[in-house]
Amino acid sequence: MLTAVVLCFILGYIVIVFEHPLRLDKTVPALLMGAICWALISVGFHKGWISVIDTHDHIYNLFTGEHLAVGEDGVDHPNANEGFTNTLLHHLGKTAEILIFLIGAMTIVEIVDLHRGFDILKGWVKTRSKKKLLWIVGILGFILSAIIDNLTATIVLVTLLRKLIPDREQRLWYVALIVVAANAGGAWSPIGDVTTTMLWIGKRVTTMGLVEYLILPSLVCFVVPFLVATFLKPFQGEIALPEQGEVKDERLLSSKTMLFLGLGMIVFVPIFKTITHLPPYVGMMLSLGVVWLVSEYIHPEEDFKEERKAAYSAHKALSRIEMSSILFFLGILMAVAALETIVVGDVGALRSVAEKLDSVVPNQDVVIIILGFLSAIIDNVPLVAASMGMYDLKTFAVDSKLWHFIAYSAGTGGSMLIIGSAAGVAAMGMERIDFIWYLKKIAWLALIGFIAGALVFLVWESILGSAI
Repeated sequence: MLTAVVLCFILGYIVIVFEHPLRLDKTVPALLMGAICWALISVGFHKGWISVIDTHDHIYNLFTGEHLAVGEDGVDHPNANEGFTNTLLHHLGKTAEILIFLIGAMTIVEIVDLHRGFDILKGWVKTRSKKKLLWIVGILGFILSAIIDNLTATIVLVTLLRKLIPDREQRLWYVALIVVAANAGGAWSPIGDVTTTMLWIGKRVTTMGLVEYLILPSLVCFVVPFLVATFLKPFQGEIALPEQGEVKDERLLSSKTMLFLGLGMIVFVPIFKTITHLPPYVGMMLSLGVVWLVSEYIHPEEDFKEERKAAYSAHKALSRIEMSSILFFLGILMAVAALETIVVGDVGALRSVAEKLDSVVPNQDVVIIILGFLSAIIDNVPLVAASMGMYDLKTFAVDSKLWHFIAYSAGTGGSMLIIGSAAGVAAMGMERIDFIWYLKKIAWLALIGFIAGALVFLVWESILGSAI
């Protein structure tokens, strides 16, 4: 049954990779893969052929009729059926957190766009040079991702690029490199990426530790590919931008208000989380509610009439969201969760792979670099979760080299493939980026940035370590 689940995942992954030659939307294989993987696990579990493991390392098998291991707390745990159901609900809940966060961020961005708020930013970009524009959006991506997370920063900047570069073929190059910049920027902030947030909440790293050890490697990971890209043909010459006068005419009375309100409420999400200790999606719900409330009563035009209200409403913004991307996330994350749940030996399949890798490769730095490559293929969240399970705090203290290197590798390694990170998947969904195109054109740039940043990290960590 394990073989069937793994083959289903591999087959689904291959179909996603070749979505364009097959003329099949990637959402279809993702949904089928997620559902079939769990169906296979359920059949195998209820036949007594396999065991499942929950996030607390409790193993359940229907053959015994109960859990096979009692937790360290010594408290009895649910029977096998309840254990399986609770595990499925847990993974669905963690996936839903990401989806709700993504829907909220996308809706806020679309509301701002309806009020032409991004035309304000477009007006600030006065250069016609392709190279300068590349650096401007790259720096914005690197900084914004550390503040509002790499996923939201990518959504905002892709929306901005649509205003700046009408030609889709030309825009794809900028969007692809935004993914590289956003992932690099998210790696040195505790709220910049899901994996750094996991390590931060799990008390493996501190905010100051991440900034001190990772800001320089992350900067190198961003700068090197952008520097090389400036010599490529797509970034030579000038780009046709609208005249400033035309930009001003496009703005509405509500443009500036909605832009600053929208971005401000997204920035508020990590502040809300720090104050309340609630998950980020709750803060995003609050932020969306505030932006939606203001959009209901603000007047975008001088002679604003009730019948024009629908053109600027949140309902219209919701209709513009790429729901296929949301469903793609649902399918792919649930498929990965299935691999995390099925037991191999006495651990989940993904954790088993990580442990075998650690035993085969004696050099820990090489293992973590390989983790970065794996994060481009498999979702980095379960990989980091597996790493947190492999190495305990008794052996590796808070802010040790191991945790920082994991944060860097898992955060930036996903840039090597378009589906290797949440930012990449969002960009892929919004701009319909072809997997093979990204592999040919961008993957090598992301690779040299990742390697350069990793080398800088190892040198920088040794300098800081010897200085202590």
